[in-house]
Amino acid sequence: MMQNIKLDLKQSKILEKNIMKYADEVAKIHEELHKNSEDETAFLGWLNLPNNYDKKEIEKIKKVAKKIQNDSEILVVIGIGGSYLGARAVIESLSHTFHNYLPQEQRKTPQILYVGNNLSPNYINDLIELIGNRDLSINVISKSGTTTEPAIAFRIFRELLENKYGLKDAKKRIYVTTDKEKGALKQIAEQEEYTTFVIPNNIGGRYSVLTPVGLLPIAVAGINIDKLLEGARFAAEKYLDKNLKYNDCYKYAVARNILYKEEKIIEILVSYEPKFHYMIEWWKQLFGESEGKDGKGIYPTGVDFTTDLHSLGQYIQDGKRNLFETVVHIKESSTDMNINQDEDNLDELNYLVGKGLAYINKKAMEGTVAAHVEGGVPNILITMDSLNEYNLGHLIYFFELACSVSGKLLGVNPFDQPGVEKYKKNMFKLLGKPGYVTEKEIEKETTKAIEEPKLKKKKRKK
Repeated sequence: MMQNIKLDLKQSKILEKNIMKYADEVAKIHEELHKNSEDETAFLGWLNLPNNYDKKEIEKIKKVAKKIQNDSEILVVIGIGGSYLGARAVIESLSHTFHNYLPQEQRKTPQILYVGNNLSPNYINDLIELIGNRDLSINVISKSGTTTEPAIAFRIFRELLENKYGLKDAKKRIYVTTDKEKGALKQIAEQEEYTTFVIPNNIGGRYSVLTPVGLLPIAVAGINIDKLLEGARFAAEKYLDKNLKYNDCYKYAVARNILYKEEKIIEILVSYEPKFHYMIEWWKQLFGESEGKDGKGIYPTGVDFTTDLHSLGQYIQDGKRNLFETVVHIKESSTDMNINQDEDNLDELNYLVGKGLAYINKKAMEGTVAAHVEGGVPNILITMDSLNEYNLGHLIYFFELACSVSGKLLGVNPFDQPGVEKYKKNMFKLLGKPGYVTEKEIEKETTKAIEEPKLKKKKRKK
């Protein structure tokens, strides 16, 4: 198998000798990760997953996916964060750009729609209107079953299914991906005898795309999950070398941290392929939740070029120099079209006659990288041969492993997300959830948080 993911640090201006200063530290992190990979509490189950996945569960996923394809025009995926972003990233990357807009007669697989990732009544009502009278199934994904957004969506869509098909037949259209042993959703699933899939205990949401969390919706979309796992398996073996000199994944993690120490605190993930948009969204969650804690972390954001060159391009070129870019370049386009001759040439494009859009897009990328580097923005380049299941599985594993090593280099735990709980507690208090304080007490806490620093400042002045 040829090398299909290649790292290029030349435009980052980071010297190889400075990368290699981290060799011993990276080797220790590598050993620590692999030593603890079987520890259920370490959330490292994703590390060996491509080699150790449950083959029976994969066959079950394929069987259920075929059933949904045969009896449903729509699959509604209910989940938030890691419970839906990974699946959506893969589906959008590997499907027809307008797969969800194609007329039913042109579709080979069900339309995949997403809910439970926000609390907007407009969004949910519009989604219900869009579904109309068409046949549907739902896949609800939650470890606990009590996360507010998906729990509300599940209650709404479960009722919708039961009203449409009746209690008995509705059960055959509800698929639950949840904890193996505990939680409210597990309890509901057992009580109602829904078909269930397991979220492994030792894998956190943002690392779960290659588990049933992501694989069931991906399979329903007609994507080859065996090839996706095969690409991840190749990556798991390729990046098994603890020697930093030969490990591009670890070099990427180190390069990010070197740039961070140089006050480059914002990383922009760049793509020139619109299909890649939700991969950027998945990457943002992966790195944002993993590294953003203890007052530390590179802020992960993303852009779709060339589109965003006409909105954020000016800032990236000439704005504050606290950022760097990681460009994911997809070398080969699956389709192309050439520019034809026009006699009048009023648009002055005849100089491009005979050239393909893929070639023009590549030159736009090369020109942009050169301009941004000249403008003081370091660029890291990650090249994929083409956008397919195998390469995407490889890239997913590359980013998961790089994220874990990068977080360890930063000195944080890349597998927890304590800050996420704060907004939930405040929301529950304001909504009057049993066991939480009142709205007035929230106002008191907020006022105290604002006023205390002011009082301390006054005392220091005295």
